[in-house]
Amino acid sequence: MELRQLRYFMEVAEREHVSEAAEHLHVAQSAISRQIANLEGELGVSLFEREGRNVKLTPIGKIFLKHTKTAMKAIEYAKKQIDEYLDPERGTIRIGFPTSLASQLLPNVISAFKEKHPNVAFQLRQGSYKFLIEAVKNREIDLAFLGPVPKNDPDIAGNILFTENFSALLPTSHPLSKRSSLNLSDLRTDAFVLFPYGYVLHKIAVDACKQAGFTPKILSEGEDLDAIKGLVSAGIGVTILPESTFYETTPRFTVKIPIETPQVRRSVGIIIPKNRDIAPSEKVFYQFVKEFFSMLEQYQ
Repeated sequence: MELRQLRYFMEVAEREHVSEAAEHLHVAQSAISRQIANLEGELGVSLFEREGRNVKLTPIGKIFLKHTKTAMKAIEYAKKQIDEYLDPERGTIRIGFPTSLASQLLPNVISAFKEKHPNVAFQLRQGSYKFLIEAVKNREIDLAFLGPVPKNDPDIAGNILFTENFSALLPTSHPLSKRSSLNLSDLRTDAFVLFPYGYVLHKIAVDACKQAGFTPKILSEGEDLDAIKGLVSAGIGVTILPESTFYETTPRFTVKIPIETPQVRRSVGIIIPKNRDIAPSEKVFYQFVKEFFSMLEQYQ
């Protein structure tokens, strides 16, 4: 079994067409057909079945594809570690991040790191809370910034960088917009604008409202911060968001008001896999991030 055969197999499986796979890989169609036939002969099973001009994975082919992807990720990771062992200052770090940390935290950290390590490259991937955790486990990304930091996952090691409060964001036309602070229960009759169900910021907001004694009326949803803030600006409803999402200003026609009770907070940190070593350049970045936020905390 050769790596070339596995790459050909994965490409055909993805495209479900031998000639398209051949064109993408810049090799002859006959070469791909021959290598896959050799692979099937070695395994003693058929990995594909024909459907007109296309091909489809057989049931055993689907199982083999799953394990092939895992094996190829492991091989790529091993090569990456060797390359970075030879020169950790020229590695590539794959970082995941949620939308709530995209505007301030991530640019500040990477900019500061690049000043000291200009030859390290980055690949950035935005994703949901659950996706980022699974992506770190599955080697799709190397590490991720996340809030809140998971506590009880046996496959994830998390380091808390800071904790932050949530504040209410209200339209300026809201009756409570002149208040210096409020209790979350003051918003029990309001329409809420939240992230969709399944997003961690949705869960935090709903749990906080229930702690305050009511279930929020969610009349509008947005999948990114700009959409949610825009809906509040338009007077569609109110929301609660972490402090880091406001950075220096609040949106036009809105006002940010601290929440007195209940105290709504989240931890923000960085996660890495617990059951395998990270590559040298990732270790350098991971240590830099911890020291970076430790220094910020001292100044604050």
